[in-house]
Amino acid sequence: MEYGICHLGILPVRNENRHAGELVTQLIYGDAYKILETQKKWVRIRVADDGYEGWLHALQVHKISKSEFEANQKLPNHFTSDLVNYLTNKEGLLFPIPIGSNLKANTLLEHQFEDQQKKAAPQKDDLVKTAYLYLNTPYLWGGKTPFGIDCSGLVQMVYKINGRQLLRDASEQATQGTTLSFIEESAPGDLAFFDNKEGDIIHVGMLLENHHIIHAHGHVRIDRIDQTGIYNAEQQTHSHKLRLIKNIWE
Repeated sequence: MEYGICHLGILPVRNENRHAGELVTQLIYGDAYKILETQKKWVRIRVADDGYEGWLHALQVHKISKSEFEANQKLPNHFTSDLVNYLTNKEGLLFPIPIGSNLKANTLLEHQFEDQQKKAAPQKDDLVKTAYLYLNTPYLWGGKTPFGIDCSGLVQMVYKINGRQLLRDASEQATQGTTLSFIEESAPGDLAFFDNKEGDIIHVGMLLENHHIIHAHGHVRIDRIDQTGIYNAEQQTHSHKLRLIKNIWE
């Protein structure tokens, strides 16, 4: 088994070993992974934190040893909370990293980051503050950054920055946490899941106060939610049908 770590700001992970393959997720700076298969120009990886698998181009692979991988995984996480920050590499050159980058990889990668201040332990209320940072981010299937994000990527990153690990897809996230019976039982930061006509979970968003929800649909936006689902005031119709609500924080 070989191992790697994301040494750049953002890397695309695809469902096929070609550039035209569908973007299924992204690696953010500091994300570690296992290498499952190696081809001439592509490697198939499994992301350490959420177990997601896909193809990464060989030119974007930064290999590390098993001992480095294991030591890095044991370090406490330290995620950036600004939309964009900058690192300095060992040549003294700057490069950008997006919100949610894991700075525990700095020593391993020989990078410098000026603001190393430790933040107070996150509270559930912090989820909403973090989610607001992504408002108006364009929708991007497989995206996980303020430059493009999908619905499950949004809630995964918001929770990640605040110290909670979610799975990658909405259908997987729906298996986590405790199910709530009614919207009235929920609190800001809880997750609402939505299904299609076949009953498959296809969408997720995070609840806010006063029966509102923040979610990625065209772009990251805030809409009203009721027992039926998400109500789009612009289109004067429900855009998504509510399936269940879950408390994942506790």
